[in-house]
Amino acid sequence: MEDHHENPPTGLVAALARARSPKRPGPDTPAGTAVRPWPGPPCPIPEAGPADLDLRALLGLSLAASDTSGRLRPTPSAGALHPVDTELVVGTGCSLPPGRYGYDPLRHRVRHVGAPVDGTPAGVTAALSVTAQRTVSHYGHRAWPLLLLDTGHAAAALFLAARALNTGEPRVQLDGHAENPLAVVRVPPPEGRSPSRPAETEVPPAPAELLARRSTPPPLPGLPPHDALRAVLATAERAGRGGLLRWCAAVGPPRPGLMELAQEGTALRPYASGETRPTLAAWAAGQTWLADAGTVLLAHGCPTDADAAHIRRAHLRAGFAVHLAHLTAQRHGLAARPVGSWQQADLGAALGAAPGRDWVVHALALGTRHADEENST
Repeated sequence: MEDHHENPPTGLVAALARARSPKRPGPDTPAGTAVRPWPGPPCPIPEAGPADLDLRALLGLSLAASDTSGRLRPTPSAGALHPVDTELVVGTGCSLPPGRYGYDPLRHRVRHVGAPVDGTPAGVTAALSVTAQRTVSHYGHRAWPLLLLDTGHAAAALFLAARALNTGEPRVQLDGHAENPLAVVRVPPPEGRSPSRPAETEVPPAPAELLARRSTPPPLPGLPPHDALRAVLATAERAGRGGLLRWCAAVGPPRPGLMELAQEGTALRPYASGETRPTLAAWAAGQTWLADAGTVLLAHGCPTDADAAHIRRAHLRAGFAVHLAHLTAQRHGLAARPVGSWQQADLGAALGAAPGRDWVVHALALGTRHADEENST
C-alpha cells in the first residue's frame, strides 16, 4: 500500500501499546511531501452560485493553510505536521462540477482525479485518510494515536465550517470500522438543511470564530469559572458520544482533584480528590507546564484489550469532541490547547481500579487568558 493508506505494520493494537509505553522515539526522519501528490494540474475552486454549496469557503474555514509554511491552519495537528489528506466526492449543488477531487490545503486548490460514482449524493462528501510518514517522521512509534486524533479534529473542523455556512446538516462517520478512509464527512447543499436534526453544538459558529481559533501556547494558568468548565465538559460529552469514552477535568487549588458532569449535565461533581496535574504532566511526554494549567479536560477509556475498530473509534471521536470543546472554551474567553501524546497514562490504575481498563486518550488544557495575555492568540 502507499504510505497514505498504510496501517501500522504489526497492527493497530500493538502500535497503541508501543505508543503508551515509556520508550522514547528515535531521531527525526524525513517527513516527505507536505501534501499528498494528487495527479493532474491544480485548479482554483470557483465562486459559488446563490444556491450552491460554497466549497471554497467550506475548505477555507476548516482545512486550508493560512501561511506559506503550511503550519498555521484552522485545525490543530500534533507537531503542526498535518498528516490528514482529503478527497472530495462532489455531487450536484456545489461550486465544483460533479466528480472526485484531491484537495491541496497549502495552495487552496483541487485536482480532478475522477468521475463521480453512481449514486453520489448532492453536496460534497469528504473522505479523510492520512499520510502516516508525516507524523511518524517526528513521533516515531507514538504516531498512530496522534494520526487518529488529527483525523478526528479535521472531521470536526469540516463539521463546524458547514454549520457556520448554514449548509444542510453535516453527517460525520467516525465508526472506526474502515482503515481507509478513516473518517467521512458529508455536507449537503444549503437547501437540504433539516433544522430538526440534532446538532453537536447549540449555536452555529460564525466564520470569524473559526478563523480566530488557535491553540494557545503554554503556560495556561488560571482556574476557569465553574460555568465555563461545565459548558466545555458538556460539549465534550455530547460530541464524544459513540466513542466509548468518559470525560473528566483535573483542577487545581483550592480543591484539587478530578471533576465530572453530574448525571443531569447541569452541574459538576467530584470524581476523585487530590492533585493530579503533575502526574498528567509526566504522562504527557514530560510537558511540565501541564502541572500548572488551570484545568486539564481528559477523555479516558480505550482499554488494553480493545480491538482495532474500538481504538480507531475512540481516538477519532476524542479528536472530534476536543475540537468542539475547544470552540466552547473560546466562546467563554478561555485559553485552550489540545494535548495528544500520552505514555503510561493509566488513569484507572492510578485511581485504584484494575489496570489496563481506563487510559487517557486525549486532553484539552484550559486556563484563563488574563494571566498570560501576551501568549494568547
